[in-house]
Amino acid sequence: MQQKVTQSPNNSQQQAIYQTVWRWHFYAGIFVIPFLIILSLTGMVMLYDQQIQNFRFDGKLTIEVLPQQRLSAVEQLGFISKSYPDGKVVKYLPARQPDQANFFSMVLNDKTLQIAVNPYSGEVLQAIDRDDSWYALANDIHGSLLLGDWGDRVIETATGFIILLIASGLFLWISARKSKTIVFVPTVRKGKRVFFNQLHSSIGIYTLLFLILFVISGLSWSGVWGAKLVQAWNSFPAEKWGDIPLSDDTHASLNQGVMEEVPWSLEQTRLPLSQATAGHKNAAQVDLNTIVEIAKTLTMQQYQINLPSGPKAVYTLSADTMSGDVSDPRLDRTVHIDQYSGAVLVDTGWSEYSLMAKFMAAGIGLHQGDLGWVNLLVNTLLCLLYILICLTGIYMWWQRKPIKSQQNSLLSLNAPKAISRSKRWYQGMVVVLLIGALLPLTGFAIVIVLLLDFIFHLSKSCYARYR
Repeated sequence: MQQKVTQSPNNSQQQAIYQTVWRWHFYAGIFVIPFLIILSLTGMVMLYDQQIQNFRFDGKLTIEVLPQQRLSAVEQLGFISKSYPDGKVVKYLPARQPDQANFFSMVLNDKTLQIAVNPYSGEVLQAIDRDDSWYALANDIHGSLLLGDWGDRVIETATGFIILLIASGLFLWISARKSKTIVFVPTVRKGKRVFFNQLHSSIGIYTLLFLILFVISGLSWSGVWGAKLVQAWNSFPAEKWGDIPLSDDTHASLNQGVMEEVPWSLEQTRLPLSQATAGHKNAAQVDLNTIVEIAKTLTMQQYQINLPSGPKAVYTLSADTMSGDVSDPRLDRTVHIDQYSGAVLVDTGWSEYSLMAKFMAAGIGLHQGDLGWVNLLVNTLLCLLYILICLTGIYMWWQRKPIKSQQNSLLSLNAPKAISRSKRWYQGMVVVLLIGALLPLTGFAIVIVLLLDFIFHLSKSCYARYR
């Protein structure tokens, strides 16, 4: 379905601008397509982590509900300690449903295991190495391509180019809208080439806001723009807690293996210390049951509890969108409790987050598909559409690529033609360079693209002159 729009004829200046933007869209797409496909595929695996885990362990984590026989957290911990006497329990994760097993995270032989326990009988059901799972593999590819810090930098660069794709693609769609028609639904009446062009642009427009959400929330976890710039400036300042002694460890140390469950705004914030005295020595005077009661007093229905890592450490009681304990970001809450007196030392939540931290708390649940089955299905559809938009882009390039015998240069990618560097060209470059300035790694890659473009043109001219 199309709606005719009144327009003014295109002049040469407008055509030059269009050609330049199309050229940048093309080069950004060449770089982004393989990464966007990888991010979409691994993202879908991570979306269905819970379902994959249930399938993998063949229902062992589902139990019969016996509310009259429910064991306390300390009693469950005792059963686990008997089964794994050499392990150190570091976290307690109560089940989200009464027919599901509770979990305790344990460090054993330099591995972090999640131990599933039946809260009614104390039976240890399963030991799961979360670092050896489909989720862990997908997460590692999603964040670093299995290449560590170098892979993280490549993903960050590609994500920055997605922003350039969004900006240039939106400009191209608006330009086409002014000059011809508004496309709501692609039509096959004008041939395959027009159909795929319209399908490509309409998918881009319909999924635009979601892609921006995914890109910004994803970039915020990156190693340079995220950790060094945005997260560093938006981390919660521990100085707000007053004169409480602080540890050298940050909240990021509470993450277990591949599971990043600490709120984004707290990861770089130092942890508080318990107020140990000579009378307490090294024995924790407050047990896990007491922390569970404190959670009830604070009306926290779903939560996680990190146990003290040493004689001066604290209990950390938390519920947040990052871990999926809550879906409403306004309920984000991180509470640090003195392991000796049971006093609440710190209680931090949504109201104390910065604007960017609030965006991350609100956006991460949507990003991870944690807001129910509708969110899960929408994210799945979006991943499939992003793969489709990549495939339609490849198809359109292939359709307009001349046969080899017609090529002036074997090195040619058949990019949209370059135009002379007019005033409009330099105005367009301001936008490109602004994106590069805001995203340093992407800016470096843009310089590389400009150099490669120059080399391609030079080689093409030389080939034509001396063949």
